[in-house]
Amino acid sequence: MYKILVVDDEARIRELIRKYAEFEGYAVSEASDGLSAVHMCRQNAYDIVIMDIMMPELDGFSACREIRRSSDVPILMLSARGEEYDRINGFQLGIDDYVTKPFSPKELMLRIEAILKRTKAPKKESSQSFDVYETEGLAVNFTSRTVSVDEKPVDLSPKEYDLLFYLIRNKNIALTRDKLICEVWGYDFFGGDRTLDTHIKLLRKSLGKYAEHIVTLRGVGYRFDDPLKK
Repeated sequence: MYKILVVDDEARIRELIRKYAEFEGYAVSEASDGLSAVHMCRQNAYDIVIMDIMMPELDGFSACREIRRSSDVPILMLSARGEEYDRINGFQLGIDDYVTKPFSPKELMLRIEAILKRTKAPKKESSQSFDVYETEGLAVNFTSRTVSVDEKPVDLSPKEYDLLFYLIRNKNIALTRDKLICEVWGYDFFGGDRTLDTHIKLLRKSLGKYAEHIVTLRGVGYRFDDPLKK
């Protein structure tokens, strides 16, 4: 039985999510503020955390940042706002999905199921023989999941690593949006193009001058260009 931690200062929201989650067979714990959520995550092992942003004691972003110091538990963030800044901030902190209030409880359950399928599925072994990729001043170590730009380490979110690794493993190949979402997030991901574009934007910012390797293909998707390595 999967264990869910629901974090929201509104009791009715926690009750609504609990009702649907328990019906789906999940074990549900609750916290009414970010600080309590951090303590509970340190003391218990959860399979996924549903986290509101605007809360007393400690907001969702700060709580997520603290949880990420010691755990890679999947986090789905809830927000009454839908601004791009909130989505970008959340993804930079390493959240797995973002849902705007008011939300459909049934859709929320489907998103939870999709995240658990991706995070609990056995990792596929890569068919590529190389563990390190280098071009100009960009170095990517697939084994240690590290990236450096001109010998300076770059800190990426988990999904940014996954996206960059997939682009490089398929360098010089045109990849459609659907293909990228399917391979990096999973075939049943509900986030869509906006999530992909946000991660591409963050990834380009992290790569600095080497962002030019990620080429936008209008109406198609993206391609990682490396003319030195065909």
